[in-house]
Amino acid sequence: MVAGEVFNVSVDIRRNSPTFGHYVGEIRSANNKRQLSIPPGMAHGFVVLSETAEFLYRTADYWAPEYERCIVWPQLNGEPRLSGKDAKGQAFLQAEVFD
Repeated sequence: MVAGEVFNVSVDIRRNSPTFGHYVGEIRSANNKRQLSIPPGMAHGFVVLSETAEFLYRTADYWAPEYERCIVWPQLNGEPRLSGKDAKGQAFLQAEVFD
C-alpha cells in the first residue's frame, strides 16, 4: 500500500477445487504494509475503506480487459460508490467460473 486502507479479497472460482467459493480477505493499509498473494483461478477485488487509497499490485501477465469479470460482493454495509463496470457485476452463483 502506498496510501490509505482497503479490504482486499480473493475468492476461489475453480469449480473443481475443494475450496470453491471460499474466500480470504485482508485489510491492507499504508500502516500495516500487509500483502495478499492471489494464485491463478482466484477472483480478486477490493473496497476502499479510507477517503482515498493508492496501492500497487503485480500480475502474472499483461492486463487483458476482454477477460475481466465482476462478482458482486454481498456483505458491504451502506451504499458503496461503484464504477460502471462494477455496478453490472453478477452474484457469485451466476458468475463465470473455471472448470
